[in-house]
Amino acid sequence: MSSENLPQGPEQPSRKPRVAVVCGGRSSEHGISVVTAGAVLRAIDRTKYEVLPIGITRDGRWALTADEPERMAITEGRTPSVEELTDSGEGGVVLPVDPANREVVYSEPGSVPKALGEVDVVFPVLHGPYGEDGTLQGLLELSGVPYVGSGVLASAVGQDKEYMKRVFTSFGLKVGPYVVIRPREWARDPSAARKKIVDFAGEHGWPLFVKPARAGSSIGITKVDDLSGLDEAVEEAQRHDPKVLVEAALRGREIECGVLEFEDGPRASVPAEIPPPEAHAYYDFEAKYIDSTPGVVPAPLTDEETAEVRRLAVEAFEAASCEGLVRADFFLTEDGEFVINEINTMPGFTPISMYPQMWQASGISYPELVDRLIQAALRRSTGLR
Repeated sequence: MSSENLPQGPEQPSRKPRVAVVCGGRSSEHGISVVTAGAVLRAIDRTKYEVLPIGITRDGRWALTADEPERMAITEGRTPSVEELTDSGEGGVVLPVDPANREVVYSEPGSVPKALGEVDVVFPVLHGPYGEDGTLQGLLELSGVPYVGSGVLASAVGQDKEYMKRVFTSFGLKVGPYVVIRPREWARDPSAARKKIVDFAGEHGWPLFVKPARAGSSIGITKVDDLSGLDEAVEEAQRHDPKVLVEAALRGREIECGVLEFEDGPRASVPAEIPPPEAHAYYDFEAKYIDSTPGVVPAPLTDEETAEVRRLAVEAFEAASCEGLVRADFFLTEDGEFVINEINTMPGFTPISMYPQMWQASGISYPELVDRLIQAALRRSTGLR
């Protein structure tokens, strides 16, 4: 008797896709990542998806975290941590590296490993090195697990501001003047490295912005008005990244634009403007996350300016081979030209962050935005594409 003639049992209902929300990490943006995860966990439609919260501690251990978004918020100016959300300081989560097996395992010393089930898609909300920079994306590619956001190359380019600017320049996008101080330069001959920056200032003027080349959330950035503050600014940047980027100050308005991948390709949101914060010298970490300096959405631009910045945002997305989402940051200079400052392949993603606000003003709510990103990841295969 053939199998097709055998009696068939009742059809088993298909399970909901399981989404692993991964946050924390080893970078200085650990706390902001946890805040972002809380917002995403709160927004995911639990009738549509199963959710597995996973945190990466500051020392790199993967751990199960509590599914309690209310504990993942900034309180009294302090960001949360993965360590505060885990029940065990010894247990660890192991992601498979076999593309044929997507089952996540949890183990503790002296206990039998526990299978947590298969993961269908990872939503990585890590910011900065060891997460947003292509390292986690490479691990997920090896594991054969789809994930939200850009792939290895675009994530690396989006994290390293030097090479980001090089890519944009090669595609004809205008970037501001900058100079890079590599670790060996400052370590071997600080006088020569200092002279390199001073010569740059002689050409482009003070103030300068000294920042880590591979960090975000405005962490480690110093506005330097003259030579006296230069060494301290370089040391502060090197606390977060041994490679330092020095940028000339651009006079103009700060304009941001969100890009989201739809079924037919990337589209840009309405842009936003970041007004100069009254209590801060520039839009630094405290202005962004502690004082929550509000942006203006939509930005008060002409129709022509709005169309142009949206076009450039999509062009930047394509130039860096991005996927999923990007926030593109520009300066609108006094002569009416848009200069791209940077892109963020995993931008701040709390409901008060500019990326969700721009899409809210474009007609896509925060929960719908989260859902679209998960669906885009599920449609996309891992590997070369």
